[in-house]
Amino acid sequence: MTTSFIYTYIRHRDEQELCRMEMRAFFGKDVEDNVIQSEIAVNPSRSPFMKARLEVWLHADNLESLAQQATQLEVAKSFKTVCLNEMDLADTPKIIHAQRRDIERTVGLNISGEPELDYPELLIGIVQLDDQWYAGELIESSSDWHAHQQKPHMYSTALGTRLARAAVNIAVPHPEGIRVIDPCCGIGTVLVEALSMGIPIEGRDINPLVVNGSRKNIAYFELQGSVEVGPIAEVDELYDVAIIDMPYNLFTHITAEGQLDILKEARRFAKSCLIVTIENMDDMLEVAGWVIADRCLARKGTFSREVVLCT
Repeated sequence: MTTSFIYTYIRHRDEQELCRMEMRAFFGKDVEDNVIQSEIAVNPSRSPFMKARLEVWLHADNLESLAQQATQLEVAKSFKTVCLNEMDLADTPKIIHAQRRDIERTVGLNISGEPELDYPELLIGIVQLDDQWYAGELIESSSDWHAHQQKPHMYSTALGTRLARAAVNIAVPHPEGIRVIDPCCGIGTVLVEALSMGIPIEGRDINPLVVNGSRKNIAYFELQGSVEVGPIAEVDELYDVAIIDMPYNLFTHITAEGQLDILKEARRFAKSCLIVTIENMDDMLEVAGWVIADRCLARKGTFSREVVLCT
């Protein structure tokens, strides 16, 4: 039997395009709504937008049938039931607090096991989507990565933590056996997010001062990662993915020719590339030999960046 999962999301309006691009990377599809179903398992703590993941154990046309199916569940761990309809989910309206508690009791009392409200070893989620009911193991997203927003070494033009985390997920949705490099890593925002998700990534930057800051940021969060000093032209190994927050002539002395050189060098040693840029680079990407596979506009107030996935 195929395992299916239900993911719930919380995102700001400005983040919708970025969130949907991340969905496409993880699941091969996206939705406008704040809930998506897939047979692909993703740790919800990876995404800056996911709220929780429900692994579907039970599926019924109504709550009474779901509660009846729950009598077949035998849980070896202490558990707590949680109704996920605390907000509107797609076209399904929010269920009020008292009704959610009734739903949790109705299902929970039929499960064989040890209920534990304060410190359960297992969460069992219950959710109504349209006229369908689902229950199963619930994993809530951890917010530990929020701590990465306060690094000891920062500068104003660096990527925001949420964008950096989403960019890593888009570039490397399924990291098993994948070699990743950030060859213009700056103070290491992308490196910290990748390493914190267990994704091996190598960093490099031409500026020894920012490399030092990047190393200190990685160490500050007790992560392990390699960051080298040197230009992108000196990269002499092959990688599956390069992630590049493109240097801008607005903030550095880099020229358009210098930006094109970065894209050409990345094409030389990487099979795919995720570019984050404040300006359209379609012509440069074509000249460098890249083909655009997906893209979005990541907005934050009046400021926006293009996120472009290339192969």
